[in-house]
Amino acid sequence: MTGFSSFREFYPFYLGEHRHPVCRRLHFAGSLCVLAIIVVVIASGRLAWLWLAPVAGYGFAWIGHFVFEKNRPATFKHPFYSLAGDWVMFFDVLRGKVRL
Repeated sequence: MTGFSSFREFYPFYLGEHRHPVCRRLHFAGSLCVLAIIVVVIASGRLAWLWLAPVAGYGFAWIGHFVFEKNRPATFKHPFYSLAGDWVMFFDVLRGKVRL
């Protein structure tokens, strides 16, 4: 399936692309790093460090996909839904709805 009419329709597909627990853990770690980088940037006022946020977030996630899931990240075909999926999955992990 390549076309999605809503994020609600996309999210089950997204979760299906993240079945391997190490991939989910790497996504979670990447999201934590993004949040930490944002906090450091705000605290230090060094906006130039913001470039590290996507490197950390996507770096962890793509290692999870290429090494553990053996699939292509959804970011390549669905960048906005995929970014939203990362954060929904992150908060679903915190709420206990998705297991690491």
